Amino acid sequence: MSRVITLREALGEAMSEEMRRDDSVFLMGEEVAQYNGAYKVSKGMLAEFGPERVIDTPIAELGFAGIGVGAAMNGLRPIVEFMTWNFAVLAFDQIVNNAAKTLSQSAGQFNCPIVFRGPSGAAGQLAQQHSQTFESWMANTPGLKVISIVDPKDAKGLLKSAIRDEDPICFMESEMLYGLKGEVPEEEYLTPIGVAAIRKEGTDVTIVSFNKMMEVSKMAANELEKEGISAEVIDLRTIRPLDHKTIVDSVKKTNRLVVVDESWPFAGVSAEIAYEIQKYAFDYLDAPVTRVNAADTSLPYAAPFVDEYMPTPDKVIKAVKEVLYR
Repeated sequence: MSRVITLREALGEAMSEEMRRDDSVFLMGEEVAQYNGAYKVSKGMLAEFGPERVIDTPIAELGFAGIGVGAAMNGLRPIVEFMTWNFAVLAFDQIVNNAAKTLSQSAGQFNCPIVFRGPSGAAGQLAQQHSQTFESWMANTPGLKVISIVDPKDAKGLLKSAIRDEDPICFMESEMLYGLKGEVPEEEYLTPIGVAAIRKEGTDVTIVSFNKMMEVSKMAANELEKEGISAEVIDLRTIRPLDHKTIVDSVKKTNRLVVVDESWPFAGVSAEIAYEIQKYAFDYLDAPVTRVNAADTSLPYAAPFVDEYMPTPDKVIKAVKEVLYR
């Protein structure tokens, strides 16, 4: 049985179910407890689990991320919530130099089963320091797994899998789409890490994306359908490990690829996918791989600049027509 719930509710259910199942799981972060979460993802969790397992922290990301890493090395399974991944920059030493390297630096003696989660990407007019997209930053680090979701069903299944995983995981959400609704099963389920999802099958072009750019990609695909262009839409879901096989198989069928990525174009997720396709599906391409990224600049505050900066359905449609030589 399924019911329709929001992304924030799906994430909250995942955490609560895992905390009921395993006493070693706990949540910590700014405003997660008494305020019920900055985005109300942890609503009701303090009342159910108490202040020892739902912990409000000071505004000190480096400090509480470090507490989480230490706890993970000593048998607990922390969920560390950042109010936004932009604030997680302050904790990069703990994420990149400690959590990611614990297993290799200890010669396999210590795992670090920790989930760092929160919203990534732009959220309207929040200006330069609050609008960055962090999937490629974190995926560049060996030892970290990176998940980026927007679909409520996937969000719940992947967060549960992440909490149970033995490796440190960066879990990226969307501030703008916490209210997005979708069907989520009532029964227990897990979604596998490292497997992409085909959201729409098609024959003329492959569109690959993740997080809230999936909504942009689906809108573009629906408009293209009206013009007789059949787009296959793939949701990466996991950035590292990347499911390149699903993308390659799709490109072998459609012979064209457009990658939609909210991050900057240089050295990003879209660049990695373009490399993978030219290596593994070069002979199948009928056009160069095309990317639709955010503008290669910091995001200004003014609304007209936000519209110019961000990938949009119109920009995706234009890119698709370019690879179709229309």
